[in-house]
Amino acid sequence: MSIQVSSSSFNQNSLIPKKYTCDGTDISPQLSWKGLPPNTQSIVLIMDDPDAPIGTFTHWVVFNIPATVTELPEGAKGIGVEGVNDFRRIGYGGPCPPRGSNHRYYFKLYALDTMLPLKEGAKRGDVEKAMQKHILAQGEFMGRYGR
Repeated sequence: MSIQVSSSSFNQNSLIPKKYTCDGTDISPQLSWKGLPPNTQSIVLIMDDPDAPIGTFTHWVVFNIPATVTELPEGAKGIGVEGVNDFRRIGYGGPCPPRGSNHRYYFKLYALDTMLPLKEGAKRGDVEKAMQKHILAQGEFMGRYGR
């Protein structure tokens, strides 16, 4: 089953506006979704950049988003539990590619049949390990940013 993910902040496969990046105010974009299975208990969101020079770079991890939530507004805070990103900060860290490069940023959404027994500041690897065998559906949305 596939979750349909969209954003009013930018279109699929288009440029992410500067305000959502390290060159702007670095706030999270609006995201919405539909198509969750009826037995969904929680949602996980992972934003990453597979084009980073050091390998896939994690920009945002949010887990235990209630299944009743269908969107994260721009600059979302307090919805679900935020993990630590590869900037070593809790919460959202916007696109910030090296100068002269254009990267892809994936917002990956997972519907789970459980709540995860993790605390704020959990690492992506811990979230992925905890959600194994609990994924009911997933979807993704991608934007680009270059400097």
